[in-house]
Amino acid sequence: MDTTVGLRERKKAETRQAVHEATLRLAVEFGLDNVTVEAIADAANISRRTFSNYFDSKEDALLYGDERRLGELVRHVRDQPAGQSAWQALRAAMKCLYDENGIPDREWLIRTKLAKRHPSLLARQLANHVRLENELTQALAGRAAGGIPAEVITAAFLAGLRVATQLWIADGETRNLQEVTDQVLDQIAQPFG
Repeated sequence: MDTTVGLRERKKAETRQAVHEATLRLAVEFGLDNVTVEAIADAANISRRTFSNYFDSKEDALLYGDERRLGELVRHVRDQPAGQSAWQALRAAMKCLYDENGIPDREWLIRTKLAKRHPSLLARQLANHVRLENELTQALAGRAAGGIPAEVITAAFLAGLRVATQLWIADGETRNLQEVTDQVLDQIAQPFG
């Protein structure tokens, strides 16, 4: 029975990933506004109904990679040793994410650039980030934070990630994103002075 459930879950994950990749490919080729759910379903070799079983919209399908990666970040924060401070847990979780998945690839950069050009996509991405912020704050509960509320630490961390990404893109990706992120997060960790 466990083998059947495992196979079923693997097939669902593969379908989700195939739909995500088809959406990204079509959005890059034709522009997100010119891509229909029907075209995505055809490209992923599934029915329109099957698409709806996995995603509510083409924006959700496009952002699936981000959502999966952000979920992994929350999981890594929860997995950090109890003795780590909130900031240390966030930093260690980010390192685990990079170690597991590597530095965000071209696909991630394309999604980021698409979100800047499409208000519907940006709105969905912002909604995902609000949910992430809440989940990270909950994952930090009970960790030492030097009297700073977990909400503030989470917001500072996520702002650092956003700024690092913007700097990385503006710099023409000449440096490694992890290096830029570490530099920005190190600067945030220093007292303002």
